[in-house]
Amino acid sequence: MSHADWIMQFPGLSRLSTELRQYLTDNSRVIDIPVDTVIFGPGKPPEQLLLLLSGTVRVQKTSETGREIVLYRVHAGESCVLTTACLMAYEDYSAEGIAETGLQAVAIPRDVFDRMVADSPEFRQFVFMAYSRRMTDLFAVVEEIAFRRLDIRLAQKLIELSSEQHTIQTTHQKLAGELGTAREVISRQLAEFQRRGWIEQARGVIHILDRDQIKALAKQ
Repeated sequence: MSHADWIMQFPGLSRLSTELRQYLTDNSRVIDIPVDTVIFGPGKPPEQLLLLLSGTVRVQKTSETGREIVLYRVHAGESCVLTTACLMAYEDYSAEGIAETGLQAVAIPRDVFDRMVADSPEFRQFVFMAYSRRMTDLFAVVEEIAFRRLDIRLAQKLIELSSEQHTIQTTHQKLAGELGTAREVISRQLAEFQRRGWIEQARGVIHILDRDQIKALAKQ
């Protein structure tokens, strides 16, 4: 992929001056990252900003007891707000980012990022608009975990993951991470759904038996 091709995937960068656009493209590189790669982790300093061209990154936090919570996902055309925050504050990561799929991304080194933020109002606007959008998403995650009933959130997640199919390949642990709760809580709630005849469970698989009832709960 040429520089002209990748930079047009990010409308905020198309407004850069010719000089700064050339500087950015000359000093960045397009990289491929295999699925399941840990891109960053707690206690490590950020070395570059990644602009995602394809694939998905899952950003998650793990407690001292091993409990995981998915904070957000980064998709094509986006950057990671945690990386942005750590680059600007010169702090280490407090969560980890994992490639859920194979990725292609543009890697912008720290020194290039620093110069672009200092010299380009357009680049600063690009960075802070992405930061603002993601902060709104994170507040929504906090609100869901703190205030919304788990059975409703679980029903919504099952509908989302099934994509109109009848089988979901997942585990209780993964669902717990997605919903910010303990595996045992998910297991109890799924057992209740099964008792009602809405689902049937096997190892690593959930079969949807009554989508209408699950949808009705999800809409509450």
